[in-house]
Amino acid sequence: MNAAPQAPWTRRALNGLYGLGGVLAALCVLTIFVLMIWASLGRLLEWRVSWVNDVVAWLCAAAAFLGMAHSFRNGDFVRVTLLLEAVPARLRRVLELTSLTVALVAIAYLAYWAARFTHESWVFNDIAGNMVAIPIWIPQLSFVVGAFIFVVAVADEWVCVLRGGKPSYVTCVEERHARGDFSEEL
Repeated sequence: MNAAPQAPWTRRALNGLYGLGGVLAALCVLTIFVLMIWASLGRLLEWRVSWVNDVVAWLCAAAAFLGMAHSFRNGDFVRVTLLLEAVPARLRRVLELTSLTVALVAIAYLAYWAARFTHESWVFNDIAGNMVAIPIWIPQLSFVVGAFIFVVAVADEWVCVLRGGKPSYVTCVEERHARGDFSEEL
């Protein structure tokens, strides 16, 4: 029996990067769950648990940003495809490239400013002003890392479409629909 062709190391590395972001986001959500249960029990036992709110807020942001690239590549972002599905394939490719270009510029701009803002927090030694007094650049770092992984994912899709390929987010949705899974459309 012939094995499937091995993906190039760059494809495996990029998919691993997106997967790592997804795993880290899932761990953030799991940690939020554990902390919320802990805080609920703590309130019943009259423990001081107000610090949990700060940590949960940071973990919510971390989960959102770290999981963006993985969600994007797997077709889990909300996309308005009504126009794209109604135009010929050649025009669809042009529109897809245009939207990916706009997204790439916007997300790169976001990542740049996130990094710059986080760097300034580090330089000025900003401390969180809530219950948990830690350097604020530590939770901000998840925003930077997630934004840069997202930039890489959008650039990856842009190159794929530029070369005439089908974006992974389209392929993933088509595969789900072929299996009869329309759950993302509920």
